[in-house]
Amino acid sequence: MIVVDTSAFVSLAVGDVLDIVLEEYSVHTTQHVHDELAETATSDDGHGDAADAVLDSVAAITVHESPDPSIETSRIDAGEASCIELANNEEASFLITDDLRALPELQALTDAQVAISPIVLRALVTRDVLSAAVARDRLDQIAQSRDWLGAPIYRRAQELFE
Repeated sequence: MIVVDTSAFVSLAVGDVLDIVLEEYSVHTTQHVHDELAETATSDDGHGDAADAVLDSVAAITVHESPDPSIETSRIDAGEASCIELANNEEASFLITDDLRALPELQALTDAQVAISPIVLRALVTRDVLSAAVARDRLDQIAQSRDWLGAPIYRRAQELFE
């Protein structure tokens, strides 16, 4: 079971791997994330289209009701906080987020492994679902769409494929 937040869902959708991820893993999220995706889907850009694609696939995602999260800090927003609470309540193996700035703080709040979405690409290579070359292409696609080129998250993601 993996828990996915808004930023990671958008990344997986722009990388054209969302359907594969939904076939390979039991993907869970919260109503807060669903609401954030609905808000993002109103944007007339690639991120809006990606959020809309996630919402079109919601039948394959287990969405949990989420009360207002008790954890919110300057780095952790309501969607991420709701995912932490879900990961803890459901004893999830992974929490996937692309908020690299919040990642250390998130990791301190859960026993689940908190990771960026490219780790899912790496896991798909390990499962022989994607070749390493295809996974790297998808990572580059995500990086270009998400404006990650040259950013710390892209460097960290590239390390997964070294």
